[in-house]
Amino acid sequence: MKIIKSASIIAKITTFVVLFDTVYTIIMKIFTQATAAKKPKTKESQKIAYMYAAILILFVLTQLFTFDKFLILLESFWIPGGKFVAYMLGSLLVISEVLALPFLLGLKLSSLMRIICMGLGWFVSIVWLGLSLWLVLTVNAVSNIGFFGTIVNLVPGWWAVFISVALGLLAAWASWGLWPIANKKHHIK
Repeated sequence: MKIIKSASIIAKITTFVVLFDTVYTIIMKIFTQATAAKKPKTKESQKIAYMYAAILILFVLTQLFTFDKFLILLESFWIPGGKFVAYMLGSLLVISEVLALPFLLGLKLSSLMRIICMGLGWFVSIVWLGLSLWLVLTVNAVSNIGFFGTIVNLVPGWWAVFISVALGLLAAWASWGLWPIANKKHHIK
């Protein structure tokens, strides 16, 4: 009787493992297979994506050229959380600018990575908007906004907020034009 019970338990466990393995395999096929990007909805949306990519490339190259000074610049913004938050934000910002590029350039990616890259393009514009608003609304005597790291000194002001909003609009337009999720319309017959 004990042998039958243990065989029954082993069969249940094995069935669960096989089912879990099958589901895992299906999910991984969806998220790990690199596929070509869909064609853009319009030619303008492709141009907008390339323009946003060019801006991000300029940002990341100038920020990485003097990365140590860029982090010190972010620390001088007196962001709540101090030095740790400023350094984390600077690192995440540069990483996000780099990782947003594959989506904008239409590179061959997995579905999940394409969505992550699109989201990071949004994250970049949101962070710059937050930093621009922080510097405009606080009384902080900072001489550089940091768009181009410490290579080009651009004084913070409302113009930086508008540039950040423009980055958000570019991200929105590129996301709309290069939307990574296929729209499946269900037709009733």
